Amino acid sequence: MTDHRPPPPEPEDCLTRSRVSRYKGGTLIAEGVHDLATHQQRLARGAYRLGECPRCGGLVLHVHDYPERKPVGELDLPHVIRIIRYICAAPSCKATWRILPALLARHLWRVWPTVERRMLRARPASDAEASAGGKRIPARTARRWRGRLVSAARQLVVLLASSGGVLLEAIAMRAGLASTRFELVDVHTLVAKTPPRGRLADLAAIVHRLERGLRLM
Repeated sequence: MTDHRPPPPEPEDCLTRSRVSRYKGGTLIAEGVHDLATHQQRLARGAYRLGECPRCGGLVLHVHDYPERKPVGELDLPHVIRIIRYICAAPSCKATWRILPALLARHLWRVWPTVERRMLRARPASDAEASAGGKRIPARTARRWRGRLVSAARQLVVLLASSGGVLLEAIAMRAGLASTRFELVDVHTLVAKTPPRGRLADLAAIVHRLERGLRLM
């Protein structure tokens, strides 16, 4: 059957810019760390330590500092969440790598579970639902999030298709080049059997792993 729908709008520039060639360090996402307790346990045990520098392959990395993230309006989370950053000891590298738990969305003030509750629903949220988990999400913010998710997923589909992974290639083929980011999330959820709380976070982490800087939303 021919799809006569108009093509989805192009995504914002902030979602499509690769950072690999512009920065020698960056952010690495700890996939699967979807709750604060797991993050704090891993932080306390040193479980985030890197085996090697992703830039130069150096085997010695030291703790550089403990940056803080301050998620907005989350009643069940502390005001400040500490994360960890490592620095490569190789004199010719010195790249720094920030480890971000999958719970925390890159470049968004809210955590992924909050974004998911607001975005992945079949009907408009009531005021009570929109504020579930903390301070009510402004309508302008929700419109911006939704606008990003209804934009074209072509770049992400190509990225998954060229990943070399059988599962990701299957997701890309099923979604197709004409899909929106919403539709790509749905296909990934179905094929990868993603748990409900990780529908956005897991796909966003995969995209970032394959091409640092690219964003789902």
